[in-house]
Amino acid sequence: MLNSKGFDLWAGGYDKSVSLSDESDTYPFAGYKVILNEIYYRVLSSPGKRVLDIGFGTGTLTSKLYEQGCCIFGQDFSHKMIEVAQKKMPEAKLYQGDFSRGLVKELKQLSYDAIIATYSLHHLTDHQKIRFLDELLPLLNEGGCIYIGDVAFATRDTLDKCKLQAGDEWDEAEIYFVFDELKSVFPQLVFEPMSCCAGILTLKK
Repeated sequence: MLNSKGFDLWAGGYDKSVSLSDESDTYPFAGYKVILNEIYYRVLSSPGKRVLDIGFGTGTLTSKLYEQGCCIFGQDFSHKMIEVAQKKMPEAKLYQGDFSRGLVKELKQLSYDAIIATYSLHHLTDHQKIRFLDELLPLLNEGGCIYIGDVAFATRDTLDKCKLQAGDEWDEAEIYFVFDELKSVFPQLVFEPMSCCAGILTLKK
C-alpha cells in the first residue's frame, strides 16, 4: 500500500499514469474512464447534489461534478493531491485523513445524496471495507447511493485468473473487491463489470 508520501510524489503524474493503463485496456485501470463517466451521469441524474468523495485524488471525477453545481465534500490522505483538487474546486470542503481509520469528524456530521469512491477502497482490508461501508450507509439521505468504482471481480475465481494474466504487474499490497464475498454482508449490493478487471458496486439506501 502506498502511504501518503507515496501519493504526494505520484500526484503530478497520477492522471497520466492512469490514462496509459486505461487506453491499453490492461490491469489495473482498464475501464477507468467508462467507470468514471458512468458514475458521473448517475450522480447527476439522481435528485440531490450533495456528494462525498472518498479518496478523491486530484479531483478527476469530482471536479466535473463540481462544475455541474454539485456541493462537494471529500477526504484524502495526500496533502499534495488535496492541493491539486482544491484549485479545481475552490468551494469544495476537502479534508485530509486516513480513511482506513474512518471519516474525519467534520464529514461524519453531515449527510449526502451520493457517496463515491473511485480506485481508493482497495487499500482497505476486507474487514475494513465492511466496517467503513457500515459507517457510510447511515450518512446517506433517503434514496441516496454509494458508488464504488474500482478493481473488482464477481468471484474469487475471476480475480485469480486476472492475477495470473497480470503476472509481475499484479499489486499484492492491494485488496480488491470480490462481489460474491460481500453480497452476504450487504444483500442490496449490486455489481456491474465494466472491464476485465474493474466495475461499479452500488449500495442504495
